[in-house]
Amino acid sequence: MTPSSAPKSARRNQAAQSPAKSLSQDLLAKLQSRKATVGVVGLGYVGLPLATAFAEAGFSVVGIDVDARRVKRLAKGESDIDDVSSERVAAAVKAGRFRATDSYRGIAECDAVVVCVPTPLRKNRDPDISYIVSATESLVPFAHPGMLVILESTTYPGTTREVVQPRLEARQLRIGENVFLAFSPERIDPANKKFGVKNTPKVVGGLTPDCTKLAAALYGAAVDTVVEVSSPEAAEMAKLLENTFRAVNIGLVNEIALLCERLHLDVWEVVRAAATKPFGFMPFTPGPGIGGHCIPVDPLYLSWRVRGMDVKTRFIDIADEVNRAMPAHTANGVAELLNECGKPVKGSSVLLLGVAYKKNVSDVRESPAIDVAKLLHERGAEITYFDPHVESFQAEGFQVPRTLKIDPKSLSSFDAIVILTDHTGVDYAAVLQHGKAVYDARNATSGMPSKAKRRRLGSGV
Repeated sequence: MTPSSAPKSARRNQAAQSPAKSLSQDLLAKLQSRKATVGVVGLGYVGLPLATAFAEAGFSVVGIDVDARRVKRLAKGESDIDDVSSERVAAAVKAGRFRATDSYRGIAECDAVVVCVPTPLRKNRDPDISYIVSATESLVPFAHPGMLVILESTTYPGTTREVVQPRLEARQLRIGENVFLAFSPERIDPANKKFGVKNTPKVVGGLTPDCTKLAAALYGAAVDTVVEVSSPEAAEMAKLLENTFRAVNIGLVNEIALLCERLHLDVWEVVRAAATKPFGFMPFTPGPGIGGHCIPVDPLYLSWRVRGMDVKTRFIDIADEVNRAMPAHTANGVAELLNECGKPVKGSSVLLLGVAYKKNVSDVRESPAIDVAKLLHERGAEITYFDPHVESFQAEGFQVPRTLKIDPKSLSSFDAIVILTDHTGVDYAAVLQHGKAVYDARNATSGMPSKAKRRRLGSGV
């Protein structure tokens, strides 16, 4: 049947669909040929690695960040993110592939926009999606037909559809017809030397099949493997599952650590032994608490989402309870160690050795060191910190003084030293030789001889 002989209703449907299909095909061609301009909103630990990867893949990239000082540094080719060197940023700027701005007007020239803004918790531990709302409302005036919008910020299932979609459609933009919307969870692991943007598989879920196809084409140009799922909700849930899995297992091993202390066992030896099993076991390690942008936060987005559905999230709640109690356990361990040395906590000088939430990064968000410092300070200890990656550290209600070096004289001046983050490059042998009392919450000193009185978290030996 020729188009002229087709039923009138079919011809009308074809005519109605052709503008949308044309927009989708045109955008797909731009993405596949790297002729598209890509906007990245938020140039922090997620956005800057992604923007750099897109620039290196051949796209023109516009980075938007509300921090004018960061924008100025990036314009000069200077990175403030550990995982992205200034050399890479400078090369992208020099090649004309990347420019940073603090104005959302740059969105107008973009064919695709990826939103990478923070999603923290409020003080009542409910999700705070205000950054997503603000970024969406700021970009919407500059959104236009033929644009792809992707949310990467970790959030609860339904955010893309319930928060982003209505704001785009308020501008007379129709999802899947003249604008395309998807969710793709960020999977950045700071300081991970093995997996980065390019070789970490990217999950994408769009509101329509065309939305998914276009999002996959964008990431496929810069990432080795793209995994398509049926909806943004599936992609949002996948991210929460990843980090809930980690939070629950960290909670489990933290509880095992407490049991080992009571049973006069060494949890680190136990974990090493269990990890020799080549199947059915994945090793996790205990610590003074959990921190960072994901593990302490993401499971609570999920439990909040189902709170009104008469659904219990028992594993999440128990793991959160155990993990949140670890800073207090650490502070109590330091107090007991000082007591063994004949010193009260009040008036004792305590050095926090490492305050970032994980080794070899500068990020202190949700770091357990914040709570440990607060608890010891409340008991009258005089707190100082040393961290080669962190220039300034504030616990709740007070600024913690920083010592710039740890040498024999400095180490011997403290009544107790608490290893909270096991950064590489720190001379832990010297800590044990010159410190008076050392509480090791990361097993950084295992097997080393010690002149100091020493305790290790999870070891009752």
